[in-house]
Amino acid sequence: MENFAAPGDFVDAARQGWAKARPELDVSSIEVMGRITRIGALVTQRVEHDLAPEDITRAEFDLLCTLARSGRPLRASEVTVATMLSGASTTKNADRLARRGLIERLPSERDGRVVLLQLTADGHALVDRTFPNFLARDQELLSGLTAREQAALAELLRKVAMNLEVRH
Repeated sequence: MENFAAPGDFVDAARQGWAKARPELDVSSIEVMGRITRIGALVTQRVEHDLAPEDITRAEFDLLCTLARSGRPLRASEVTVATMLSGASTTKNADRLARRGLIERLPSERDGRVVLLQLTADGHALVDRTFPNFLARDQELLSGLTAREQAALAELLRKVAMNLEVRH
């Protein structure tokens, strides 16, 4: 059985628990994947909390940000791919955002069956006032790392993400 130091975070405690419960299993992957999952869940909770005053969900905010950075109206299917939501979720979120006046639907000039999504002025304003706060909080979370460590971490995570996306 591996000998672990006192738990430092949730993943250390989980790994220690697995070492006792199932010592024959190599659970070393949770050092990375468990932390990625945990960080993702904690960041999602924080984002949802921070968006509550805007009455926007994380999925709706992702849709708005996808449109904001696109530079052009997008088909719902393009938004679905970018946000990794289901088509039904994209439609539901787009409906809610359209009712609130944050996005609008436009007919495609090339294909009358296709509807394009585009931010309205109010949608741009919401992203413009909210997105910088998320960047500042992300920078705060990473402030314990040097610029070199952040670059190395980004490159390593890119490799993991690309490996997963190729298999997806």
